[in-house]
Amino acid sequence: MSLVLNISQRNSVLKKMATLIGQNSTAILEVNQKDLKNYSGGDRAMYDRLKVNQAKIDGMISSLEQLAQQEDPIGIERFRFNHDNGMQVFNKTAPFGTVLIIYESRPDVTVEAAGIAFKSGNKILLKGGKESLHSNLEIVKLWHQALLETGVTTDWVEYLNYNRTETQAFLERPTQNIDLIVPRGGEKLIDFVKTHATCPVIVSGRGNNFVYVHREADRALALDNIINGKTNKISACNAIDKVLIDKNLPNKEDFVRNLITSLKNYDVEILGDISLSKYEEVQPIRNKSVWHEEFLDYKIVIGETDNAIDAISKINEYSGGHSAAIITRNKKEAEVFMSSVDCAAVYHNASTRFTDGFQLGLGGELAISTDKLHQRGPIGLQHLVTNKWYIHGDGQIR
Repeated sequence: MSLVLNISQRNSVLKKMATLIGQNSTAILEVNQKDLKNYSGGDRAMYDRLKVNQAKIDGMISSLEQLAQQEDPIGIERFRFNHDNGMQVFNKTAPFGTVLIIYESRPDVTVEAAGIAFKSGNKILLKGGKESLHSNLEIVKLWHQALLETGVTTDWVEYLNYNRTETQAFLERPTQNIDLIVPRGGEKLIDFVKTHATCPVIVSGRGNNFVYVHREADRALALDNIINGKTNKISACNAIDKVLIDKNLPNKEDFVRNLITSLKNYDVEILGDISLSKYEEVQPIRNKSVWHEEFLDYKIVIGETDNAIDAISKINEYSGGHSAAIITRNKKEAEVFMSSVDCAAVYHNASTRFTDGFQLGLGGELAISTDKLHQRGPIGLQHLVTNKWYIHGDGQIR
């Protein structure tokens, strides 16, 4: 385990894993049904993440195949310097070592996130939620088969079947070296990991994403953008929760009525500020704290704003720092908005649903970080590395 696997070995494991997922898809779907039947919670987003279907199986296979085709992220030269004394100095990318991924509900994380971390040369520790235990164990069994069939020890991928108390104890007093922790889940999970971890944590924070409909917006485009962002996948962290409509939008009344009708067609619960709660289908906001919430449900807040500056201020006050979009024909206004909003991803006339490693050209993602160190937004293969200095000499002393 001490030696980093070469790129050929890592790619062979990933390709073998893709083949095994395809060959064992029926078994994965069957054990996932067991997890779904055992799930007693009423959280629709959690259930949606827990469910594995053929589309998710295909996504797992595709992510592994794409990873196997990507360049090796290890050993890439970032800097070189020839010292006056003759030493040759290089800085190159290097693996973290051991990455612990703690996640809720999503069995596909056991494939896709683990695959990215493995391709980056890291040992993987997986701690999934109890609700997806059967699915996760079935997939980890395939990881071990893929490793063994390519001549690699199964130590590279390990599943931690711990309860909450055992997990807390492991975070506070790890029984093996951990270099990085990546929590994937809701705010409670992230806070739990941050509170108890004794090593660096990459925070994959809440969404609570905003769309601002500027006064020079294409109203049809804005409507499509909001409906897509809200209803395409409610369990996604890149879904829309808040809409700000410029009070000077031409034909604003018609736009708002069309928006309400379209949202109600999807049974979306609509909350509105004072200016918009006059509509029968819109419930008035009872507490300002709702502006901070990530819903992960068929629920949305719509509000009116005076101008772009007001919209930027509100987004920076309430959003999760994940994604925000402006809908406008005015490129200058869009540039001001995009440079001023403090989010990991900012959009002009496009859906926040694209904040995703695969969609943004990374070939998948380990997580979407709302921290600013060491990587912001989708964390892809090339971001899951640290660096290391290589100095070559011929006897130099200082």
